[in-house]
Amino acid sequence: MSTLPWLHPDRVALLEQALRRRILILDGGMGTMLQGHELDEGGFRGARFEHGHDGHAEFHDNHAHPGGCDLKGNNDLLTLTRPDIIRGVHDAYLEAGADLIETNTFNSTRISQADYKLQHLAHELNLEGARLARAACDAMTAKTPHQPRFVIGVLGPTSRTASLSPDVNDPGFRNVTFEELAENYTEAANGLIDGGADVIMVETIFDTLNAKAALFALSELFHQRGARVPVMISGTITDRSGRTLSGQTAEAFYYSVRHARPLSVGFNCALGADDLRPHIQTLSGIAESYVSTHPNAGLPNAFGEYDESPEHMAEVIGSFARDGLLNLVGGCCGTTPAHIRAIAAAVRNHPPRALPSLDAEAA
Repeated sequence: MSTLPWLHPDRVALLEQALRRRILILDGGMGTMLQGHELDEGGFRGARFEHGHDGHAEFHDNHAHPGGCDLKGNNDLLTLTRPDIIRGVHDAYLEAGADLIETNTFNSTRISQADYKLQHLAHELNLEGARLARAACDAMTAKTPHQPRFVIGVLGPTSRTASLSPDVNDPGFRNVTFEELAENYTEAANGLIDGGADVIMVETIFDTLNAKAALFALSELFHQRGARVPVMISGTITDRSGRTLSGQTAEAFYYSVRHARPLSVGFNCALGADDLRPHIQTLSGIAESYVSTHPNAGLPNAFGEYDESPEHMAEVIGSFARDGLLNLVGGCCGTTPAHIRAIAAAVRNHPPRALPSLDAEAA
């Protein structure tokens, strides 16, 4: 993968230049912002799905008829039915200081969209998701040419896990194969790249085998295209045990994915910044790549809401930056533009984590 030329060498050069100069800011939670719009079923369906089927589908087959299931909660669908809302979220994070905007494609795979009988939309969701983010970033870059903005094409974990059985009575059972995951990721990544993503991020990884399927798919896709884009990898520690759902520590997770020679490795979601610190510290000490984190705004309370204020979160992440642990930082569940603005201010005067000198280590 690493021997292939960059698909967009000028954009990669700008990104690497920025990473060497300062800590870069990722955006914050998408779902958090969408919840504020309080959309009902009709709001999610829009005109395209108003009549219980995909009004744009060439053939109204079974996959194009979501009339028998609710679409409310399918946040990725809003890319097609309410692009104005998604663009508004991107713009709000850019105004707050984000350097990198994530596409609204966390669940835009056939596997995840099958829950809504909308698997036929997978490529379109990724294509349009990347186009929306690309337009927002280009518009902001035109206003601030000294601070170019970049699009992160998001590949979420899917709703299935390749390492664990969903049936406690049959530990050998799997409801997805490596090949199925790779096919899903290939289709999604094609859409993201065609839509203008600068980087692909495999994120919220709870099962490293899923991530390996994504990385395999990207490697094959890059070879088919004859060019590559940078890859970011972000796992998730699922609880205070300090392990991913598939059982790996932060160190084991890193060594499982380092073969992909990613632009960055990090952790996001699940825990707040306080609880993620020891795992980011571990990565910072061993990673040959850049290190990223975009934690939740604390742990969810009894109502499933997040209580960590922008000020507290910025104070904690500011200590990460002060101790030289970070290259990229943003927010996940529960974070808003206010959180991102505060985080950006907290890390602004701290230099980015220096990459280890491999030549010095070899000597």
